[in-house]
Amino acid sequence: MKASSLSLRWCLRLATTLICLNAAVAAERPNVIFILTDDQGWADAKFAGHPYVKTPNLDRLASQGTRFKQFYVAATVCSPSRCAFMTSHYPARHLVHGHFSTHEQNAARSMPDWLDPKAPTITRLLRDAGYATGHFGKWHLGGGDGAPTPDAYGIDDVRTTVCRDPAWTEPATTFWAKSTRLIVDEAIRFIKTNKDRPFYANVWTLLPHAPLNPTPEQLAVYDGLEPRAADPAFGPWMQKYAGAAKDLKSQMRVFCASLTDLDTQVGRLLRALDELGLADNTIVFYSSDNGPEDYNISNAANAGVGNTGPLRARKRSMYEGGIRTFGLLRWPGRVAAGRVDDTSVVSSVDWLPTICKLAGVTVPADVRPDGEDISDIWLGKSRARTKPLYWEWLFRVWGDDYTPPMLAVRDGNWKLFVNHNSNCAQLYDIPKDISEEHDVAAGHPDVVKELTAKALAWQKTLPPSKARETAAATGKPVDMPRKQAGKGKSQGKAAPDRSTMFKAKDTNHDGKLTLEEYLHKFPDEAEGRRRFPTFDTNKDGVLSEEEFVTMGGKLKP
Repeated sequence: MKASSLSLRWCLRLATTLICLNAAVAAERPNVIFILTDDQGWADAKFAGHPYVKTPNLDRLASQGTRFKQFYVAATVCSPSRCAFMTSHYPARHLVHGHFSTHEQNAARSMPDWLDPKAPTITRLLRDAGYATGHFGKWHLGGGDGAPTPDAYGIDDVRTTVCRDPAWTEPATTFWAKSTRLIVDEAIRFIKTNKDRPFYANVWTLLPHAPLNPTPEQLAVYDGLEPRAADPAFGPWMQKYAGAAKDLKSQMRVFCASLTDLDTQVGRLLRALDELGLADNTIVFYSSDNGPEDYNISNAANAGVGNTGPLRARKRSMYEGGIRTFGLLRWPGRVAAGRVDDTSVVSSVDWLPTICKLAGVTVPADVRPDGEDISDIWLGKSRARTKPLYWEWLFRVWGDDYTPPMLAVRDGNWKLFVNHNSNCAQLYDIPKDISEEHDVAAGHPDVVKELTAKALAWQKTLPPSKARETAAATGKPVDMPRKQAGKGKSQGKAAPDRSTMFKAKDTNHDGKLTLEEYLHKFPDEAEGRRRFPTFDTNKDGVLSEEEFVTMGGKLKP
């Protein structure tokens, strides 16, 4: 009896010890929350220099962590960008050339209808290593008939939209304004459920993608707010936003109100971590899938005043404004607080190997990530990356100045654009020319030759694509299909009929547009004032129809 009692006590002690050891091991593995917004510009936050928007929670996140100012996503639009975060592969490896749409549109762009569920994913690797995994909010990695649901990619807890089986089916006109709150509600529920084990959560918002429809309460945050001068510390590029909207009762006000509510919901998420005592052992990373929308896209006009700061171009462009986004990282006690890293070149393809390293998860050899483990950079080391970064964008967008050649490579300080047939090279020294205003290809033929060889060698590793073959054969980007076959439903907007626009703006019918006429119903007055003189080629202070149609058609970013 006594021996039995001792044996029982010994077993209980052993069990308790094992439980404690398991808890200790789990505690050493960080939780991960990845917040990905939709179409948020590089300067769309107060801490980043925006003169209007109120983002106290993002400002706090930046002050408590490190901001990587040279953080790049792997694509100019939504679906391919998300593909790279999930897989550590350039999206072209999976033929994800653009956003997933109807099966007909996908086929027209030589795309599958969804990301192959057999592809390696960060969620599957972590789940198999004992992490609880969740995905809340936007999916956009495939939908429609036959599409896999997100759980097929290694995700335990799913509450998504823009997918085959959306969790929320309310019309966008009423859903968008409350979507971030609902997404964060689900993320907090998941965190509370899994607070005693390591967890990974994608929290992917719909904002600030259009349609923006803030509530009266959200808009009231900006009631009576007068424009102010831009902080000189952010440079002359911000002056185009400062002092422009007379009372912000415009699209800028709509945009700011929507972004501030997003910030409010992010604050709720951060507070939940604090209240649960999880903040110190949780990596929080905040980024956007690509640059901000352009107001000329018909279904996104009221989101088209996002701010790229000094960066050239916007969404759908491989210039910096389309692919350089937020890289905010917080991990208390491990990642430096209040640090701004403007030298490290880091990318979304680095996400999977870096998180796996910090979580103690071995990346299988057959994953063959395109990115690299940058955990040492996260933790404060200064070094050059070991792999160049590559992009491919095969489609025509708004004007030549918006659309560089179809391949891009960033290697060291250099960024090269070139077509698949080696022509039309452009070269920029990014640290010296953040706005990509000075093409120095003619002065550095050796660099052009070297980087062209790298870009062409990289594209030869990609799977065959009819869209690529067409683009390579012609040396020109292809037109992106605009309609669903058989439905006649517009998916975007072709280049606007600028002659019709001119006649509508020419209210006195004198065949010329004054600045006042040009700005009528212009969604962002500051942007309109910047564009007007670039179209006025003869500098006479008014725009002829030829100037408006020809120069305006280029939509110089």
